[in-house]
Amino acid sequence: MVPTGAYGTWPSPIDASLAATHDGRPEHVGFVGDEVWWTEPRPAEGGRRTLVRRHADGTEEPVLPAPWNVRSRVVEYGGRPWDGAVRDTGPIVVFSHFADQRLYAYEPDGDAQPVPLTPVSGVGGGLRWVDPVVHPERGEVWCVLEEFTGERPGDVRRVVAAVPLDGSAAGDRAAVRELTDGRHRFVTGPRLSPDGRHAVWLAWDHPHMPWDGTVVMTGEVAKDGPFTGVRAVAGGSGEAVCQADWAADGSLLYVSDTGGWWEPYRIRPGSATAACLCTGRAEEFGGPLWKIGQRWFHPLGNGLIAVIHGKGATALGILDPDTGELVDAAGPWTEWAPTLAVHGSRVVGVAASPRSAYEVVELDTGTGRARVIGSAHDDPVDPAYYPEPQIRTFTGPDNREIHAHIYPPHNPDRTPPDAELPPYVVWAHGGPTGHAPLVLDLEIAYFTSRGIGVAEVNYGGSTGYGRAYRERLREQWGVVDVEDCAAVAEALAAEGTADPARLAIRGASAGGWTAAVSLATTELYSCGTIVYPVLDLDGWSEETHDFESRYLESLIGPPGEVPARYRERSPLTLAEHITAPFLLMQGLDDVVCPPAQTERFLARMAGRGVPHAYIAFAGEGHGFRRAESTVRAQEAELALYAEVFGVDRGDVPPLELRT
Repeated sequence: MVPTGAYGTWPSPIDASLAATHDGRPEHVGFVGDEVWWTEPRPAEGGRRTLVRRHADGTEEPVLPAPWNVRSRVVEYGGRPWDGAVRDTGPIVVFSHFADQRLYAYEPDGDAQPVPLTPVSGVGGGLRWVDPVVHPERGEVWCVLEEFTGERPGDVRRVVAAVPLDGSAAGDRAAVRELTDGRHRFVTGPRLSPDGRHAVWLAWDHPHMPWDGTVVMTGEVAKDGPFTGVRAVAGGSGEAVCQADWAADGSLLYVSDTGGWWEPYRIRPGSATAACLCTGRAEEFGGPLWKIGQRWFHPLGNGLIAVIHGKGATALGILDPDTGELVDAAGPWTEWAPTLAVHGSRVVGVAASPRSAYEVVELDTGTGRARVIGSAHDDPVDPAYYPEPQIRTFTGPDNREIHAHIYPPHNPDRTPPDAELPPYVVWAHGGPTGHAPLVLDLEIAYFTSRGIGVAEVNYGGSTGYGRAYRERLREQWGVVDVEDCAAVAEALAAEGTADPARLAIRGASAGGWTAAVSLATTELYSCGTIVYPVLDLDGWSEETHDFESRYLESLIGPPGEVPARYRERSPLTLAEHITAPFLLMQGLDDVVCPPAQTERFLARMAGRGVPHAYIAFAGEGHGFRRAESTVRAQEAELALYAEVFGVDRGDVPPLELRT
């Protein structure tokens, strides 16, 4: 007989250490010859990322030992940090090393260590590189160069560049050939046409974010100089193109949201007219370009196109651009990360499901068979302890739809008392232009297996549901997101799913903003967890990095037109209205949401009698990567809920709440 236990008190084999070691996922898949490579997290090794090589015989090996860290800092969120090719002498890999942001070349079958290709960084953060593509026949690697010209975050320029593979630029900045003229603030890496004569890339400028408006740029490839005949062929203000590439026949392919959804388009050679390749499906074939080099499609040599698509959940499909026929890969996966690689009939991506964390999956388009070929983690957890999510749609203010994933408490070793309702924590995702995927997350399982429910809310403004849903947050950040999270929490309480007296809210980054505003403007939540948040709108645009420095113009409004709105919505201004206990956590190296934000907020809260705790993590930035940081953060969050919800837990250190 299964013993009875109050919600929140259940023992669980999923401890914080286990969840921490499973944090992160494989990313940035690619082929080097016929071998599959990808990057993989190492939380126990300072949070670095390594390269993993899967040989043709199926054996795997990490290629770069510590301290090598394959990660770029371009626009702070980075992007695709590596590429590889096979030369006459064997495979060569080019990657960005996080510590110094230089590009390095590495021959994995040789004995030599990686050698630098680019100069040492200089003023204000110096030189950074991302989205490299190795062109052995040209003796170059093409990529995006981000160059800081002063000490302020906005003192920066970005261009498409060609770096010699012979190492001549390692000590000579002048040896780097700039392929574009810097007319645009932001660019993606170039893709070379099959005949080698043209390149295509994306560009955009402030105040747009890449999901607001981008342009598709093309240019003719010159032997020694920059691209010539550069022109925009698609996109513009109000049209967001998230990816562009070439088909085998020389057609230009790109994904645009001009029709209200991110959909694939094609411009045939010799034509100036774009045609949508898959109409009337009302689903996304792309997403927000947070990282340079993300891929939602990849052309195959036979003319077909591998695509990631869906509404809410996503699938991997093979699209015939001539007929519009779309055939999905069979399998349990409900979320495909925006990374794809193709070699012959093989398509490789990274996918996850409610029962499996992100793993590397290969599809054989000849047979239709999809199989797992790699995973960042061995999973020692009995799946019986995994949460069983529910896909729900709720009704919010003005009868608007709100999408959410509900994870009820679940543990095979305990049965709750008949008369008790469970506590629930509402999770607000970051971005805010992003979404919460329907996948296995041991951080969620950490709570649900202990008897605490989780409600992930894809509030208005989230991606995955079309541009109109995304645009709900325009000038409404701090309003629509807060209302939608509250509507879900209230509905769960009203229907008898959640205990109305034990509701909490938590979020990180933009989700931390939503959590903080929610505590200040509603009386719905008993407590909240706020992680590396935005708290002071007036200061944030000046303090944050260049990429998001004008993001608030779409989320709040132009500051010159609505200056009062910046003050009225800020948690810093609203601090006097917060009465519920909260936990605030911050990385001290965070340049996206700097610690100065939390310091001003805590000074405003001091002496007001509101119980709270603050944990600062040295050496952590925007997102905790080290296992020890993740363990401490997760245990502290559980300790907050145990204290506020009146739950006795002896498996986590108590949290000291100050007033």
